[in-house]
Amino acid sequence: MSQKKRRRYSRQFKLQAIEMAKAGRPVPELAEELEIGKGLIYQWLRQDAAGAKLGGKDEGDAAAGGSTEDVAAELRRLRKQVAELELDNAILKKAAIILGSDPQPPAKRKTT
Repeated sequence: MSQKKRRRYSRQFKLQAIEMAKAGRPVPELAEELEIGKGLIYQWLRQDAAGAKLGGKDEGDAAAGGSTEDVAAELRRLRKQVAELELDNAILKKAAIILGSDPQPPAKRKTT
């Protein structure tokens, strides 16, 4: 009796399959097109909905996005930075209006 070799799918492949399913493609049709079982696609969809990591060949890759906590912390940091920059920009706009539209005459020097 020969044993069937187990196929492994990359994380990118799984994410693409999930995106196609979320876009409205019927899972049975998608499974036939990708030549995988429809149960596997449903499993990946459940894992994605639960926020579980999808395994794959590039699972440990830093470019893959890191953990959910890291991404959330980075998002919070970037939103805070955007708010600070918007405040700085508003202050600079007000200063430009004050200094640009009503220039004060130069101070007169006393000559003795």
